[in-house]
Amino acid sequence: MSKIKSPLFLFLMTVTIIAVMALFGPEDKALGANVRIVYVHGAWVIAAELAFALSALAGFLGLVVRRDVFHFWSAALGRSGIAFWVTYLPLSLLAMQANWNGLFLSEPRFRLALTFAVVGVLLQVGLWITNQKWLTSLANLAFFIILRVIFSAAANIMHPPPSPIFNSGNYVIIGFFVGLNLLAWLAAYFLTRWFLALEK
Repeated sequence: MSKIKSPLFLFLMTVTIIAVMALFGPEDKALGANVRIVYVHGAWVIAAELAFALSALAGFLGLVVRRDVFHFWSAALGRSGIAFWVTYLPLSLLAMQANWNGLFLSEPRFRLALTFAVVGVLLQVGLWITNQKWLTSLANLAFFIILRVIFSAAANIMHPPPSPIFNSGNYVIIGFFVGLNLLAWLAAYFLTRWFLALEK
């Protein structure tokens, strides 16, 4: 495989495009230019959650139909998801510091995100060491279910629903954020393909 066609190279190129694109993102009336880090932070965590969801789905299919291809995808998506989840945390800290002039480390969702990052990394390392396809699929399915159940009951302090972006009425901001999400999903796809190549 040539360097240009390497999934890891394509992942890094997509991340570079995201970083450049974020520098020219639309400003917000309240947060000004600092809102750009919020855009990336939001897109990054959504990409992580999408990867976890697809990992759980692939794992479920692998357990039901007993085909290795679904186990392989579950493993790759789970690793991609945790990579995005862990790297979204420093983006969250940057967003706090830039927009609220301090780090609110006791914020419920940040504490939960940090906990799931530690647990998720240890889980993925353990699954890689044990190298049991069915166990990986089952663990990825359970991880996603537990994550969603716990976060659904978490308090919203710095993450007030509904989405401030999609309810802003500013279609430039909405369109930019959607585009950023699509690029983040593309980056997650390339990273997943790289992990998938390591599985086979």
